Amino acid sequence: MSYKPRSPTLLSRMPWWLLAIGLLFVLGFWAITADGTYENIFRVLSGGVVTTLWVTVLAFVAATILGLLVALARTSGNRVMREFATFYVEIIRGIPILVFLFYIAFVAAPALVSGFNWVAAPLIDLGWLAPATVRGFDFVWRAILALTVCYSAFIAEIFRAGIEAVDRGQIEAARALGLSRWHCLRLIIFPQALRTILPPLGNDFVSMVKDSALVSALGVQDITQLGKLHASSSFLFFETYTVVAFLYLTMTISLSLLVRWLERYMSRRYRP
Repeated sequence: MSYKPRSPTLLSRMPWWLLAIGLLFVLGFWAITADGTYENIFRVLSGGVVTTLWVTVLAFVAATILGLLVALARTSGNRVMREFATFYVEIIRGIPILVFLFYIAFVAAPALVSGFNWVAAPLIDLGWLAPATVRGFDFVWRAILALTVCYSAFIAEIFRAGIEAVDRGQIEAARALGLSRWHCLRLIIFPQALRTILPPLGNDFVSMVKDSALVSALGVQDITQLGKLHASSSFLFFETYTVVAFLYLTMTISLSLLVRWLERYMSRRYRP
């Protein structure tokens, strides 16, 4: 009589770290629904979730587009573009995000307003356009601009690494067949580079969700800012920041699992 091994069950195949996180999530959800104090804090902070996601998604999309352009400049055959893009990446990556956030909010934003008024001076003099004011430049948009510029430098390096990971022979063969640089990028380079780009790009998105808490330094009403205001007024520091951590963990872990699924999906779809 031969021994037939049993097939592994779903529970046995599930990683322990995910089970532990699931247990923490259940305990946190139970505390929020069963305890009136936590429920009230959750209700106060839930309004900041929309602001956090809005700032993160908009800044990440803009940073991805800008980062792709910088990466194309870094891999360009034009030396001037290459040197300028490298200068941009090295300078931006060398400045802490919080410092850059303050610089954009209190230095670059007034300069942009002044530059806009100078360019639009003829229209302003004719009364066709109202002059822009620094006060009218909302801090939410200043935070989005700062996150966009900061993360574009990191994303540019991700795109550059993915592009350079593609075999040069395939690129030369595509160009020899008459494909333009754009068609070569779209049909040959990008589908293969996507498998290399996707994991670190997803990690950067998760990191931006966490780094978006820095915008609270500008008074933006995100999760962290609302939690700070509620804790200072109620003196419920432990309860408030526990809910803050729970909200961020819920978002980041959900996004991390989504990135893992996309990574497996792309590896199957674009398997050589």
